[in-house]
This record gives sequence, C-alpha cells and structure tokens, in this order.
Amino acid sequence: MAENNYHVREFKTADFPALEYLWLETGLGEIERGDGLEVIVKTIRAGGLLLVLIVDDKLVGSSWMTQDGRRVYMHHFSILPDYQGLGLSHMLMNTSLDWMRGVGLPIKLEVHESNEVARDLYLKYGFTELNGYRVYMIREL
Repeated sequence: MAENNYHVREFKTADFPALEYLWLETGLGEIERGDGLEVIVKTIRAGGLLLVLIVDDKLVGSSWMTQDGRRVYMHHFSILPDYQGLGLSHMLMNTSLDWMRGVGLPIKLEVHESNEVARDLYLKYGFTELNGYRVYMIREL
C-alpha cells in the first residue's frame, strides 16, 4: 500500500455513518454502549479526541480518546477486518499515543479477554494488564 493512500485525521460529524459501520463490523457498535454522535461530540468538547484512519478515501479505523482530568481513556480502537494485518494499526496507535502522552495523564483502556490480536498490540506499545481487576458498569440510569 502506497504511503500517500492512507492517513490519520480528526473525526468530522459527516464521518459518523462510516464510523458506525466500522464499529458494528468490529463488534464495538452494540446499541447498549450508547456511543452515538451526540456522545462523541460531547466527549470531544470535554477535551477528548476521536481519530479516524482513512485508506483511499474510505474510513477504515478509529481511536477514540477521552479524559476526565485523572486519566486518559482509549476507546474503540478498531480497524475494519479487510484492512487488518497490513500494519495500519501502528500509524493509528502512534498518533493516538502522541496525543494521549501530550495530555500528561496515565492512559487506560479495556479489551475483551478473547481479543488476542488487540491484547498483543497493546502489549507491544507498553500497556500492562491490571491483574485482579474486573470491570463493572450500570448501563441503565
């Protein structure tokens, strides 16, 4: 793949339909997550960033980062299955980490235990597992 055929840029609201498709295709788009356009815009206004990976004018990847003044959180790091294994994750991860390190807070993410590919990628970039921790949520308010 030629270098000039792909790049990482900030999310635009017009990207949402393609982003929603990406998240559905990669198992991140369940309706109960509540990650619609309104929530994305709200988190960006609160100091977050959503990056998208573009290949030949097609949105094929995302990295959504939020922060709460205590930590920076990485959410929905994903690449469409047909574009996985091409080394594209490295550009997206490096751009994401540059931004998160610039915030100057510890970085946290969650990944499903069955997602070995993602876990291996995160380990390569210095993330470590918080042994003994489980994630709990209340989704319905």
